[in-house]
Amino acid sequence: MDKDRLRSEGDINITGSRKDYWENNIDTKTAELLEMDNKYFLHQSLSTPCLNVMESCEGATITDVQGRNYLDFHGNNVHQVGFSNPEVIKAITKQMEELSFCTRRYTNKPAIELAKKLVELAPGDLNRVLFAPGGSLAIGMALKLARVKTGRFKTISMWDSFHGASLDAISIGGEAIFRSEIGPLMPGTEHVPPPDAQNCPWDCAGECKLKCADYIEYVLEKEGDVAAVIAETVRSTPFIPPKEYWQKVRAACDRHGALLILDEIPHCLGRTGEMFTVENYGIVPDMLVIGKGLGGGIFPLAALIAREDLNVMQDKALGHYTHEKNPVACAASLAAIHYIEGENLLDHVKTIGTYTIDGLQKLKQKYPLIKDVRGIGLLMGVELADVNGKKAVDEAEKIMYLALERGLNFKLTMGNILTLTPALTISYDEMDQALAILDGCFQEVSVKE
Repeated sequence: MDKDRLRSEGDINITGSRKDYWENNIDTKTAELLEMDNKYFLHQSLSTPCLNVMESCEGATITDVQGRNYLDFHGNNVHQVGFSNPEVIKAITKQMEELSFCTRRYTNKPAIELAKKLVELAPGDLNRVLFAPGGSLAIGMALKLARVKTGRFKTISMWDSFHGASLDAISIGGEAIFRSEIGPLMPGTEHVPPPDAQNCPWDCAGECKLKCADYIEYVLEKEGDVAAVIAETVRSTPFIPPKEYWQKVRAACDRHGALLILDEIPHCLGRTGEMFTVENYGIVPDMLVIGKGLGGGIFPLAALIAREDLNVMQDKALGHYTHEKNPVACAASLAAIHYIEGENLLDHVKTIGTYTIDGLQKLKQKYPLIKDVRGIGLLMGVELADVNGKKAVDEAEKIMYLALERGLNFKLTMGNILTLTPALTISYDEMDQALAILDGCFQEVSVKE
């Protein structure tokens, strides 16, 4: 198996390290449940075999069936307001007693109120909303809307990006683990290098010189008929482009008649210290796609938020999904947004995010294994380097499993990046605990070198 080829935004969980972890940490009951999971579910990389079996979740932590607690710095990016948020659960319970489902052709108050709230929060003239049961579906709606509005079908997206697992989403996505050997994908999906200063094909040497943005305009000009540029505002690895990057891409799209679609499914609603990540960049896209935490950490819910003049598909079915206006999911989302506002979580994210980055930088000074520390709000990454003949992808995997044994859960991205995305409600004491665990893991790996 070529672990380098299969680097992705998620853990590659088919190495011997998974088996070693089980042998030392999994009891008979858990092993039996994992075996049943293995028996009945279709197998796929990233989630088969599963890591463990969860029993409960609350706040910033998860608990397995053996009663062990873990600070969850993964959470699939749904836990903006913490797991099992009492206000969200209260709203869900109340809504289930009043209107548990809304059949198609009808609307309902929670759906209308949520659409209104998102329009009020969204930047610029993003005044129209459509809901979907998941992020991949919302991406598909954005692609269809771009085709109808522009009369074009081509897109420009990024290598190594992730927009979902459906066929249209992997066509614009750029991860081999989803695209490789699948067969023909959608036509016209041009790909360009992402804004990754650490691994830049133009040798920007760790500081983005915007050559990647210039290349997008080059492709727009050469193709001449691109419908949309679609990309993650900030990649979840994370790679954080400079402010000028999106300003330059926005201007290029305007010059060439292409729409700009930004995917903020994993980090919408406050993870970067702003309600929408694009607010960090001072531009307004033509469409914004959000999801994951939108459902309050409980319900699957995504949304496409579009400019007023993109309301052009009255005679066509853009989404029309069964659970498009699910009142219970919308009630959960409204409660989550109100909680973020009422608890001033955006300010908390900014201050504790800075505090955490400072702590991670101190670890970087101690351990040569750490190549780079980066973050925006509570979207943080620790990139490891090849050191003393040892590969970063192997050392990252060791650290991940050592951290699990000590009570810290996170995922690896691109094989060598510890991606840290805790609940936005995390306390300073919990963050200190996580930093201490990471320190201990790096110390143990360094001693073994």
